[in-house]
Amino acid sequence: MAVLLETTLGDIVIDLFTEERPKTCLNFLKLCKIKYYNYCLIHNVQVQLNRSFKIYGDQARFFDVEKAPRIKHRKKGTVSMVNNGNNQHGSQFLITMGENLDYLNGVHTVFGEVTEGMEVLDKINETFVDKDFVPFQDIRVNHTVILEDPFDDPPDLPVPDGSPEPTKEQLDSGRIGADEVIDDTDGKAAEELDERLKEKEAKTQAILLEMVGDLPDADMRPPENVLFVCKLNPVTTDEDLEIIFSRFGTIKSCEIIRDWKSGDSLCYAFIEFDKQENCEKAYFKMDNVLIDDRRIHVDFSQSVSKIKWKGKGGKYTKDDFNAYEKDVENRTKLALKDQVKPKQDSKYDLIIEEEEEAASHRPSEKKHKEKRHHHHSDDEDSRKSRKHKVSILKPTQQYCSIVLTLSLVILVGCSTQVQIPAWDGRFDCVHYIYALLKGLISKFRAHL
Repeated sequence: MAVLLETTLGDIVIDLFTEERPKTCLNFLKLCKIKYYNYCLIHNVQVQLNRSFKIYGDQARFFDVEKAPRIKHRKKGTVSMVNNGNNQHGSQFLITMGENLDYLNGVHTVFGEVTEGMEVLDKINETFVDKDFVPFQDIRVNHTVILEDPFDDPPDLPVPDGSPEPTKEQLDSGRIGADEVIDDTDGKAAEELDERLKEKEAKTQAILLEMVGDLPDADMRPPENVLFVCKLNPVTTDEDLEIIFSRFGTIKSCEIIRDWKSGDSLCYAFIEFDKQENCEKAYFKMDNVLIDDRRIHVDFSQSVSKIKWKGKGGKYTKDDFNAYEKDVENRTKLALKDQVKPKQDSKYDLIIEEEEEAASHRPSEKKHKEKRHHHHSDDEDSRKSRKHKVSILKPTQQYCSIVLTLSLVILVGCSTQVQIPAWDGRFDCVHYIYALLKGLISKFRAHL
């Protein structure tokens, strides 16, 4: 039980589920037998989760759907009779070109599957369609052949002797004919074809850049008043370049691109003119000109790096860039200001530490108000004396260490103990060492 569909793209063989869907298969086989589908259009190639296409003729009679047993649209090439919305079928059917089309289950009735001609389905799947999913070029069923029919013909079935010729109304679809050859290169010169090829390649690259996020829009064009200058001498400066190109018109900006780390010139620059005419004059006059012993190359800029976008569809203006640059400059100044640390003299280090230590151990005013008032004068005198001692100790620290070392050597060499004077805080380090040496000398003389 199978039917052969001869289409304009190739042949398709459909096996029918006559036992599961007897009424639907009977209707389909008899419509094929009377050549009902001859020259019918594949009028809809839908793009859903996957694709399917529909074939139909004039809707005249309908019959109820067959719901049992339930067969799902699980694989490619499943053939279903289309539901007209009232749980009835007519002559329109569809063929799936994808797997697991669950949205079709329970709506349309599966009654067969494609067993041969999968490559034809792939061709139909690749056809170009409009917004209503109608193919731009006609795809038709030219002829139907019943390979096996288990059902008897109903009485008075008008079976033609041969395949009838198509009428003018059948072939007039308002689209490109199925037998028409589409050749875009017919009647065009080689230069024009090469230019069209380059345009298509550029469009494809722009779409790819838009997909990866490097362009806000594939149809965006670079500015027409900006020149790209390369092969510059590293010694050439922005001011030199601006003076040279300013004879063609007012220059809005002239920037030599430099390495972000070393600041060295990368030997190319961008020059923005106020008018496109001035930019074109500079392009024709300055290419291959000698500047600083280097022959430069001038071309129109293809960069859109300064064009950003605010979300979907919005783009930054020049005022936005000026505000951004100003903000970056202010932040840079603040960062440099934070990096500058005040210089401190090393001889005041200990005094600062003493002041911080005194401040950290200072009691709260609310809790020790009376006590701090009582000892205010004493604390002030002691703090002054401590500062004075530290300031004296700092410049004589090396001298004191030498004297103490000599004193220890003398103590070790003496056989008797020397009474060391007590430190009572009334004299500084130098006086204390002097008293210690005086006792050592007197004891040494006594031994002699």
